[in-house]
Amino acid sequence: MSTITASMVKDLRDKTGAGMMDCKQALTETNGDMEAAIEWLRKKGLSKAAKKSDRVAAQGLIGVVSDGTSGAVVEVNSETDFVARNDQFQDMVRKITHLAPAAKGDRAKLMAAKMPSGDTVEVEIKEAIGTIGENMALRRTAALSVKDGVVADYIHNKASEGLGKIGVLVALESAGDNAKLTELGRQIAMHVAAASPLALTPDDLDPAAIEKERAFYTEQALASGKSQDIVAKMVEGRLKKEFFQQACLMSQVFVLDGKASVAEAVKEAEKAVGAPIKVAGFVRYALGEGIEKKEEDFAAEVAKTVGAAAQAKS
Repeated sequence: MSTITASMVKDLRDKTGAGMMDCKQALTETNGDMEAAIEWLRKKGLSKAAKKSDRVAAQGLIGVVSDGTSGAVVEVNSETDFVARNDQFQDMVRKITHLAPAAKGDRAKLMAAKMPSGDTVEVEIKEAIGTIGENMALRRTAALSVKDGVVADYIHNKASEGLGKIGVLVALESAGDNAKLTELGRQIAMHVAAASPLALTPDDLDPAAIEKERAFYTEQALASGKSQDIVAKMVEGRLKKEFFQQACLMSQVFVLDGKASVAEAVKEAEKAVGAPIKVAGFVRYALGEGIEKKEEDFAAEVAKTVGAAAQAKS
């Protein structure tokens, strides 16, 4: 009989998402034949991860954590909101989130990080797929840090401590009072969650987004019949007064004030903090944004099932 090594068991777990003991038994039963072991697990209904990997996972949780001068945010997806409320899933996401600062925004590095169990994040997720029975994925991660100052965090639609539907990090550089700086950072993070800015300043905006707006404003201005020179000036004026003001954090009206811009609110806060403040960056993750969700046609699915059943009888 072939010797079943730990690396063989690990390889089978990575491929199937089945439990460690199940993988060991499968290899023992098949005399170490990897392909036969995969088939053995499939027949036993234990190879769960592979069968669910093509399902759309657009639910789940955003996790955020910050500790003084650094912070990180992650998105871990599941197929249903029901699983997002599962204690086991929440515990897993929380543990992944606490590993994220060391990964510094590198998803591959985070996937390879060791969980408290000793398994990597990648293996732990596959184990959870097999146990809970839904497709799951660590979709993305980001991190912020400052040399002097704070990284503040905020969770909106909180499901549990540090977990929710929207997660925000805000980095403030300052040598001022840390407690007051943290309070300001949290307020700005709340603003980011509500106002969803695209960038910090116009210089940070995606050029493609600017060109899209410029084309839209140009089409509208040309309809007025004005000359090209006038149209160009109108377009640039609207970009500055409308798009940049709405899309850029520092020029948005601060939601907690309703009057001053974020830049003005930060300048005012310098008095209480006791030093100049620079907003060095922000990250906003909203659960499932950008994921193409499959629209299920329930009536068509029922008709298909009924048709298949009728055909089987004939």
